[in-house]
Amino acid sequence: MKKSIIEYGVILSVFGILYLTGLHTEVLGFVQRGVLVTGLLNPDVTEQEKPSDNFSNPKADFSMQLINSKGEKLDMKSLKGKVIFLNIWASWCPPCLAEMPGINKLYQSVDKNKVAFIMLSVDDDFSKAIKLHRKKEFDFEIFQAPGGIPRLYHTQSIPTTYIIDAKGDLVLTHSGMGDFNTEEFRSYLKSLQ
Repeated sequence: MKKSIIEYGVILSVFGILYLTGLHTEVLGFVQRGVLVTGLLNPDVTEQEKPSDNFSNPKADFSMQLINSKGEKLDMKSLKGKVIFLNIWASWCPPCLAEMPGINKLYQSVDKNKVAFIMLSVDDDFSKAIKLHRKKEFDFEIFQAPGGIPRLYHTQSIPTTYIIDAKGDLVLTHSGMGDFNTEEFRSYLKSLQ
């Protein structure tokens, strides 16, 4: 009995320390990266690859104004004609952190002239997102939308990823974390160019 109390005390102490130091987000993200490796949460692109004749994708909303981590402004309209990978995330979100290494590898492997990445932080304090971005040394740029996010991209779940094809159609919405660094997904992005 005394041994059990000590074991529970140690476990609670470890969790308490992780929470108080803010490392719980990192640890949970690491565990969730392990879940991503299973492939269970991969985005389903099979149905979107072969739409039926009566299938119609909504037009994307390009009205969003963005500011990157360097303070540079970007009008989403300037990305028309490219495939857009739009990921909504936050620095305090473990599933967001879990999928980011895979997104970074995907980013490294695509033609930036044909595919644009908008890694859109919804942090109340954008400096926290910038700090995380620098710490992790991701290659993709991060953005905030000071004027707000268009209604089409409102979500109750983060991370959420939207894929817009080169014609300007919203062709995929994936709620929750996913492993986007797969050959199937890279082929899917190429098919949208």
